[in-house]
Amino acid sequence: MPAKSKAKPAAKKAPAKGSKEKSHVKSGEKKVAKRLFSNLIHPRPRDFSIGQAVHPGRNLTRFVKWPKYVKRQRQKRVLLRRFKVPPAVNQFNRTLDNVTKKELFKFCGKYKPESKKQRKVRLQADAANKVKDKKVQPKQRKPELKCGLNRVTRLVETKRAKLVLIANDVDPLDIIIWLPALCKKLEVPYCIVKNKAALGRLCG
Repeated sequence: MPAKSKAKPAAKKAPAKGSKEKSHVKSGEKKVAKRLFSNLIHPRPRDFSIGQAVHPGRNLTRFVKWPKYVKRQRQKRVLLRRFKVPPAVNQFNRTLDNVTKKELFKFCGKYKPESKKQRKVRLQADAANKVKDKKVQPKQRKPELKCGLNRVTRLVETKRAKLVLIANDVDPLDIIIWLPALCKKLEVPYCIVKNKAALGRLCG
């Protein structure tokens, strides 16, 4: 009888794509590995006492004691929203638009009042001319911007003011609230502009 041929061992197939190959590690070995690394990382709950963990970011606005002027500003804003505002007060909310304001300030820049140095030089020159010839009269001063509530009021009442610029953010408003009415009565042109800081820079 012919000899039986020995069966060849089946070749190992490569695992198909996407299929997970079973690990050959025994469950006992896994438990030992877990025990080895179990003491490395300990859960540490946060302690927010003094000198310990940093507190998370928190909005502390309600706990802040704001200065009185900030508190007054906010209260005023709330009142203006809630109450009916009289026309005399409301007119200060309607200011010149930016384009007109820019042109106006450019025009007013030509009439900026002289500085202390310029005034000193002018007076010295006038005095020197007077020493040379006593009949010489000082040069007529060119028109310039005037600032200050009392001075402006005097100029409006005497009808010497050509244009009055009023700031919209004067506080308290009682100081200035009557000036537009006075300008209307005496037919002096006026406008309300933003803001008193810009007017201050204009007047030097």
